Amino acid sequence: MNKVTAIILTFNEQQHLQRCIDSVLPVTRDIVVVDSYSTDQTLDIAKKNQVRILQNTWINNHATQFNWALDQLSADTEWILRIDADETITPQLAAEINHTMLTIDEGVMGVGFYRQMIFQGYLLRHGGMGANQTLRLFRYGHGQSESRWMDEHIKVDGPIKNLQGSIIDNNLNNLQWWLDKHENYARREAIDLLNLKYQFMPIDKLGINSPQSSVGIKRKIKEKIYAKLPGGIRAGLYYFYRFILLGGFLDQPIGRKFHYLHAFWYRNLVDIKVAKVQHCMRSQHLDPKKAIELILGIRL
Repeated sequence: MNKVTAIILTFNEQQHLQRCIDSVLPVTRDIVVVDSYSTDQTLDIAKKNQVRILQNTWINNHATQFNWALDQLSADTEWILRIDADETITPQLAAEINHTMLTIDEGVMGVGFYRQMIFQGYLLRHGGMGANQTLRLFRYGHGQSESRWMDEHIKVDGPIKNLQGSIIDNNLNNLQWWLDKHENYARREAIDLLNLKYQFMPIDKLGINSPQSSVGIKRKIKEKIYAKLPGGIRAGLYYFYRFILLGGFLDQPIGRKFHYLHAFWYRNLVDIKVAKVQHCMRSQHLDPKKAIELILGIRL
């Protein structure tokens, strides 16, 4: 059976970590917690479970932290499972992964499965959030995270096999925590949108012909169409697409609140930050990197 090593990125995840580890154990006991110097009981939980612990300073994006973790592993590592601390693997998916690791073809470089989300205790079913394929399991040395500030995906250099089980994103923090998190996400996504226009950093892309073709197609639409629409207007159009065309209105009230916050409020917040950086560039005659540092507080 192919050996799987699970990587969990953490910072103050005492509320979620034990639940995550328990869900991973049916797949592997080789678990690596990559911690950004937590100040709560996260490390105590990791030590109690006798998992490997690595610590590295967080520089405000998941891609850099995850790829750093990959570089710390030994050459005899076989497969990598990427899972967030607030996610869990369902028993069905665990069984599928175990069976797949026994029979998988040597030419397959990645394994995809569904990702479902629970928001404030409610399982989202509509608005494009019911179940999305994600690639989180791959052969070591044949995949890594895209180098992006937001919306990063694992990319591999060969075919992938899709399973039917799910990973569940179920963060137990309150709504204010969610809003604060997305305030930070908005700063990072603003950098990616600004970079599409001004190209002050390399752009790491998933092509539409990549093994993750559906993700590549969505990315193409975002970069070629959404990113070129006027700021503010595009948030409204995206909300209409998610809420009406994809049926977000069919979710219960808490689900409809999520679609509003995620598809409209958050996207508007990103556009506001983009506009502030661009105004700073014009008014103070600054290049994008300097304006981003001044307005968003992120040094590139």
